[in-house]
Amino acid sequence: SRTVWHGFSLHWYAELFQNERIMNALYTTLLVSVLAAVIATIAGTAAAIGFYSMKRRPRTLLTSVSNITLTNAEIITGVSLMLLFVFLGKFLPFKLGFGTLLIAHISFNIPYVILSVMPKLRQMDKNLIDAAQDLGCTWMQAFWKVVVPEIKPGIINGMLIAFTMSVDDFVISYFTAGAKTSTLAMTIYGMAKRRISPKMNAVSTLLFVTVLTLLIIVNVRQARQEKAMSRQKK
Repeated sequence: SRTVWHGFSLHWYAELFQNERIMNALYTTLLVSVLAAVIATIAGTAAAIGFYSMKRRPRTLLTSVSNITLTNAEIITGVSLMLLFVFLGKFLPFKLGFGTLLIAHISFNIPYVILSVMPKLRQMDKNLIDAAQDLGCTWMQAFWKVVVPEIKPGIINGMLIAFTMSVDDFVISYFTAGAKTSTLAMTIYGMAKRRISPKMNAVSTLLFVTVLTLLIIVNVRQARQEKAMSRQKK
């Protein structure tokens, strides 16, 4: 009973982990979140470096285009992607499902990675790459040994934010997952239509703790980076 207090218990957590439907949804959520975070981090980092190398006008234009998913309401992004996938499904052999869900998550995660990496690129000394090449490095060696270490904090922060956004997303997933694929948020929504089970409280607690932990990690990292930068300037 959720209305009569009987003391602390882990009973509903045990019931939760024995529920096959919830466990499948959790597996799908974690798999999509990890894949989307990794792919979006690679693509977003490459895009940020490309934007950084451009002139001011095209950089401003492309940055504004990449930020559309941030300014749009989630329902607009979800419906737009669903219509795009349905249209492409007439010409390409794929349907709404895990693949479209993954593509949708990657697409709305990339701008968050770009926003995390771009400040680190602006802080980097532009002469470092030239200096590395003068010392014998190829462009690729200079990229891996100079550029990546300089922007690494932004890359990690972008990946953590992308993972958090994927785990927490419901609206876009609802429109792009199809009928056979379900994330944890979608499963909770479906369960809430019938009646609220204490298992949902257990799921919500675990999800809240996971997201809160990731956010704390991101904020602690940023605080340490700011302190390190302030010490270097002094």
